[in-house]
Amino acid sequence: MALSSSQTRYLRSLAHDLSPVVLLGNKGATEAVVKELNQALDIHELVKVKLSGGDKDERQAQVDVLTEGTQAQKIHQIGHVVVLFRRNADEPKIALPR
Repeated sequence: MALSSSQTRYLRSLAHDLSPVVLLGNKGATEAVVKELNQALDIHELVKVKLSGGDKDERQAQVDVLTEGTQAQKIHQIGHVVVLFRRNADEPKIALPR
């Protein structure tokens, strides 16, 4: 599901006050982290993730692994923090604007 620009802005505003739910360690984005992130996305739909250290390319690789492994969409990224969104088809919790 592709998000419109107004929906992306709305999700960014909701994510502003969130604390990171998933923190990546030295090993980066592992299968266990992807599994945990899947559970967090099922519960919350909108999740902040704090990436581990490294250069910009390494962080982008971590984001790619997380988005592909969870089928989530990247809403926003600043430095070491990325916001991911995945709609819960059974019980949607966030009402998106049109």
